[in-house]
Amino acid sequence: MITKDYLLKAIDKDKTVRITIAHTTALAEEAHRRHDTSATASAALGRVLTAALLMGSDLKNESDTLTLRINGEGIGGAIVATVDSHGNGRAFISNPQADLPSRHPGKLAVGELVGREGYLEVIRDTGMKQPFIGRVNLVSGEIAEDLTSYFLLSEQIPSLVALGVLVDTDLSVKAAGGLIVQAMPGAQDAVLESLENNILSLNSISDVMARSQDLESVLKILMGDMGYDIIGQSPLAFRCTCDRERLAAILANLSREELAETAEQTGRLEVSCNFCGEVYHYDWAEIEELKKQKP
Repeated sequence: MITKDYLLKAIDKDKTVRITIAHTTALAEEAHRRHDTSATASAALGRVLTAALLMGSDLKNESDTLTLRINGEGIGGAIVATVDSHGNGRAFISNPQADLPSRHPGKLAVGELVGREGYLEVIRDTGMKQPFIGRVNLVSGEIAEDLTSYFLLSEQIPSLVALGVLVDTDLSVKAAGGLIVQAMPGAQDAVLESLENNILSLNSISDVMARSQDLESVLKILMGDMGYDIIGQSPLAFRCTCDRERLAAILANLSREELAETAEQTGRLEVSCNFCGEVYHYDWAEIEELKKQKP
């Protein structure tokens, strides 16, 4: 069993195909724990978070971020994951308790929970005046197929994507992970077909993660007899950017009427972070002081 969350990047010897593979079990479990998700919601949330971390591994600068947003008009609602260039990620699903019965033994109904009538959106903020935003219609709501469609339609990169989250009987996440294989200029169809067959032979990427000792061994299975080089490795972690001071500043921007309404609903001033579920409590004196300090 792999004991840590991390990511590997590799390239074939001919430098025509690049592979990114990640183990995200602890991350997916942390997301489940923080949001108290149902089995199917855990699978959907874990897939989106894993996908964002795989994509975010291409971020270059210290402050770069990538946000993956999926809204298929299903009962799970919108799912959003944001990652940085250091392998830190956070995510939420709008309706964490939403669930659906499985139509196939051993396969959670993620596509039905997510829905197929909406879109997949990628926002890359690299410090430019405007972030890059790419959006495509959903294909299946299963996330991996939708991401394959995004790469082809929005970025013109032929890609193979596999994502998986294995949920245990106690609703904890037993294993999670994913991979992206992308064709570079000069890639041969035979090479891509071989890699696709190898991915299909894995059956379920989450099962592979549960059985394997490390990502290097998974990469060997994936590449078969094809030569390759590992060109990068990085740790992954669930980490939120919220803090007490930042959220207090948000409260300070609200009118006194809005603050009074919030206090009436909860009995006190409190703010809960959507991404990590952390709850912060404030008294009126703190907020009044911040309002005085505003220019």
